[in-house]
Amino acid sequence: MSETVEHYLRPGTLQLAALPPLALYVHLPWCLKKCPYCDFNSHEARGAVPEQEYLDALCADLEAALPLVWGRRIVSVFIGGGTPSLFSPAGIDRLIADLRARLPLEPGLEITLEANPGTFERERFKAFRAAGVTRLSIGVQSFDDAALQRIGRVHDAAQARAAVAEAREAFDTFNIDLMYALPGQSLAQLQADLDTALAFEPPHLSVYHLTVEPNTAFAVRPPALPDDDSASDMLDLITERTAAAGLARYEVSAFARPGHRCAHNLNYWEFGDYLGLGAGAHGKLSFPHRVLRQVRWREPAAYMLHARAGNAVSNAHEVSRRDLPFEFMLGALRLREGFAQARFAERTGLPHSAIAATLDEAERRGLVLRDALTVRPTARGFDFLSDLQALFLPEGPGAAA
Repeated sequence: MSETVEHYLRPGTLQLAALPPLALYVHLPWCLKKCPYCDFNSHEARGAVPEQEYLDALCADLEAALPLVWGRRIVSVFIGGGTPSLFSPAGIDRLIADLRARLPLEPGLEITLEANPGTFERERFKAFRAAGVTRLSIGVQSFDDAALQRIGRVHDAAQARAAVAEAREAFDTFNIDLMYALPGQSLAQLQADLDTALAFEPPHLSVYHLTVEPNTAFAVRPPALPDDDSASDMLDLITERTAAAGLARYEVSAFARPGHRCAHNLNYWEFGDYLGLGAGAHGKLSFPHRVLRQVRWREPAAYMLHARAGNAVSNAHEVSRRDLPFEFMLGALRLREGFAQARFAERTGLPHSAIAATLDEAERRGLVLRDALTVRPTARGFDFLSDLQALFLPEGPGAAA
C-alpha cells in the first residue's frame, strides 16, 4: 500500500467526531477439505501447513499496518479460517504473543478461535485455552452422520459431540455453529440436532440457513434443499427451542445466554473498525474524514510473499458517502435491538438526513420501528431482512449526496 498515514488523515468530506472501537481479525486459510457449500477463502492443506512461515508473514503484515492504528486499543480478536485449529497450540500461543507484543489489547478481551471437530484431539482445546484463547467457536453444522456426509464435512457425529464436550470443559464461553435447511433434512431431523446441541447447554449458538453460493461445488451440482415453507418452519422451531432453553436471539442467526454475546461480531454489526490480517482478510479502518476498506492478497503463497515485502494489502479504497448508509445498515439491521440513531452519525460521519427518507419508507412498509432514540427491525423486517437492507442502497430513496 503506497499511501501514507498522512494521506488518510488529510481533510475529506466526512466528519467523524470519534473513532469507533477497533477489533482484530486474523485469517488462517487452510482446512482439511473444502466443503461444497463454502465460499470463504479456504484452501485444502496439501501436506504440512507452513505454520511458522505463515506466522512470520502475519507478524510482518501487522508491523506494516501499525502506523494506521497507532495508539488504538484492540477490543476483541477473532482467529478465523479455514480451520484455525489445524495450527498447533504452540503456533496459536506464538500468534497471540506476537499480537500482545505489538498492540495494546484491552484487559480481559475476548479472543475467539474457530475449531473444527475433524481436527479435535483430547486436551487440544485446553492447550488453546492455555495459549490465551478465551472463546471457542466449533463448526459442528449437524450431529447427524448422513447430513454431515451430504454437506461434505470431514468429521462425524461422534467427533462433533466429543469436541463440544471438551469445549464445555475447557472454556467458560463457547459457540456451536449449526446449519439448517440441509439437503434432505426434515423438521424432525433438525429437532434432533437442536436436542443434541441444547443438551450441552451452550452459552452461544449460531444457526445458519444453508444457501448455495456462486463459485462453490454446490453451485455446479445443486443439491435438493427444503423449500421455502419448510425452511420457514425450521426457523420457527429454532427460535422456539432456543428461547425455551434461555438463549435470546440477539441477531438474525445468533442466540446467546446473558453475558455471552459475541463481542467481536457485535463490533462488526455496529459498524466498528477491524484490522484484518492474513490471506484474503478484509478490514475497515476509520479516520477523522474517511472510512477505508482493505483487502489482503488472497492466495496464501502470494500473501506470504507480499507480507514479507511489507505490502500485504492487495487493494484499498475509501468508502463513498453514497455507500456508507447501506454499509452501516448491513450490520445494524441484523440486530434484534437495532441501533441508536445517534450511532449512525457517529460511525459514518453523515447527518441523519442521509437516511431519513429511507427510514420513512421502511416504517411505511412495516419493516422497522423507531422512536426518538432507536431504530429496530420488526418481526417482518427480520423475515425480509435483505429487502429492508436493500432500501439503503445508493439508488434508494435515502441516497446520500
